[in-house]
Amino acid sequence: MTAQQSALSHPLRSQRLNALTHEPHSRLDKQVKSHDPFASTGRFARFVAAQYLFQYDLEKLYADTDLARWIPGLEKRCRVEQTLLDLADLEHAVPEGDESIREREMDISEALGWLFVSEGSKLGAAFLLKRMPALGLSDSFGARHLGEPEGGRAQGWKSFVTALDSIELSAEQERLAEAAASAAFERFTVHLERSFA
Repeated sequence: MTAQQSALSHPLRSQRLNALTHEPHSRLDKQVKSHDPFASTGRFARFVAAQYLFQYDLEKLYADTDLARWIPGLEKRCRVEQTLLDLADLEHAVPEGDESIREREMDISEALGWLFVSEGSKLGAAFLLKRMPALGLSDSFGARHLGEPEGGRAQGWKSFVTALDSIELSAEQERLAEAAASAAFERFTVHLERSFA
């Protein structure tokens, strides 16, 4: 069964996006591991730089008042400030982001695809945070962006998914959301490669 066929068998948008992005997500995981970002604080700082660039891309989406009507606590979900503080802790220069994603006029469906990837990454952050003490880092120093969101990870994800699944989209918008979620994984991969170059 292909990812497309698997996705079509899921009635909820969140489940379809999860199925459709399984392959790019797995590829990105392998890419991250290949750079061994937990080998030292210097390597981890490069990983944080990639996280900053991705959060910089999405900063305007998190501040979008129209989207905020649909997604509870949207603005507070953004982690760009935490990544900046982490880079300062790690004494790593803040990389210069570009405006290609920030300036793009996105349909709500595309915005949802990008946010799906960003919000989903908070679940995996719990496992990464457990590796931080070995580097002398924590959710209050150097790894703030991996910290537990207000209200908890599970509740934050549940409320996001509830909103994601409740918004009515046309068939074309569904396709745009799917393409945007895949594009988000590709974009993070670009940031990762740049940060470890």
